[in-house]
Amino acid sequence: MPRARRKASAVFHLTAEYWPFARTGGLGQAVAGLTSFQAGTGLPTTVVVPLYRAVHQLQPSLEPYGEPLTVAVGPDREEVRVMRLKSGKGRPRVLFIDHPASFDRAGIYGEGGADYADNARRLALFCLASLELVARESKPGLVVHAHDWHASLTPVYLRVTHRGRAELDRLPCVLTVHNGGFQGHFGQGDMPALGLPPELWALDQMEWYGRLNYLKGGLLYADMVTTVSPTHAREICTEVGGFGLHSTFQALGDRLVGIRNGIEKGEWDPAADSEITLRYSADDLSGKARCKAALQRTWNLPQSARTPLFGMSARLVAQKGLDLILGDASLTDADAQFVFLGEGEHRFQTALGALAAAHPDRIGANFRFTDRLEHRLLAGSDFLLMPSLYEPCGLTQMRAQNYGALPVARRVGGLADTIEDGVTGFLFDGYAPGDFDAAVHRATDAYANPDAMRKSISTAMRRDFSWQEPCRQYLDVYRRALERR
Repeated sequence: MPRARRKASAVFHLTAEYWPFARTGGLGQAVAGLTSFQAGTGLPTTVVVPLYRAVHQLQPSLEPYGEPLTVAVGPDREEVRVMRLKSGKGRPRVLFIDHPASFDRAGIYGEGGADYADNARRLALFCLASLELVARESKPGLVVHAHDWHASLTPVYLRVTHRGRAELDRLPCVLTVHNGGFQGHFGQGDMPALGLPPELWALDQMEWYGRLNYLKGGLLYADMVTTVSPTHAREICTEVGGFGLHSTFQALGDRLVGIRNGIEKGEWDPAADSEITLRYSADDLSGKARCKAALQRTWNLPQSARTPLFGMSARLVAQKGLDLILGDASLTDADAQFVFLGEGEHRFQTALGALAAAHPDRIGANFRFTDRLEHRLLAGSDFLLMPSLYEPCGLTQMRAQNYGALPVARRVGGLADTIEDGVTGFLFDGYAPGDFDAAVHRATDAYANPDAMRKSISTAMRRDFSWQEPCRQYLDVYRRALERR
């Protein structure tokens, strides 16, 4: 008789970032979107995140949850409290690991451009405390879902140091790699303080080019591994796209699954967006013209409906293709306007600021990112720039299409999976200024054909990038992880 298919009864998500309490990039928003949708379907969903100082600033009225936990971190024993955020029905339960010595700091991972010297230990403590919390609530069908390198020691502790604890042995652990370019590299000398046995220092374990690699350990011991788009799942198995871990990714075989991220449809809907100048829809685009004029005013650009407007909302770092943009002549030669929103590396902010000062009629830059400004940028732009060096998934290109801003992007990762070239955006392959320039000119040529442009905008705005299908795929991953246990 065939065995009945197993279903997850509840999920514990362990993450170092969770919007709106802690965010440095897309991780916190992706986890918030996934968990909110899961909870909304009736799946009991818990999010566990460190209690950073910023959490107190946003949510001062937290309440204790259960008795304090005693956590063994290497030779030390630490007392950790768990605090709870009050949440309504159909919302994820959010629990915070409260250990002031580790997390009550101005930054998440560091300050002044430098990482905290004790990141190895503080994130290990987060994983260990989370496991003690999970052990306290362990039940059949419970799945642990760890996110990125910060939580990658979770499956290592589960299968190595905590092996033999019945309430934990039965728990499956899924690891999602949101950005494999960040892996958590530390020294061999950190291992005793983390409670990691010396046999894990081996090439087929956690040693990686003379460093201790948290993400590598997580990949080895997780029951299932996901990354955030199907194309990126293939890319990380190659020498070019695997960030030095391609052999480890390859060895996962069918344990590795690519599932694109989603976006919160209610939050990114121009027909219901209170942040933009005038609401509009795929059936009535008149409000988008008003939003464009408002964006041009805000960025001190000439108001011209005939001039195509390219927007970019991103961290200003090399991964996002800033070298391509700054190395291309389009910014000064194309008959177009460009607006940039985001914070990042000093060299990129300086270069864009200088260009904006030299060409105030065509280039605008704002280095003080806010969610409201991003909404207004997407509503007012005709096109969105995402010429990324690599992009595991990306969220902005999906939001932009919902707002009728057609992406101009490299055919990598989630960009390849969510943009239809020549239909809902413009894709290019090479990583050279000439490739980017050709894509920009394809976009400006398309803008000169209003009927075709309206058709593309309407098609893009009707695309479904919700969490419904990704969540269905995650349930299948949880089932497979449960069956492996």
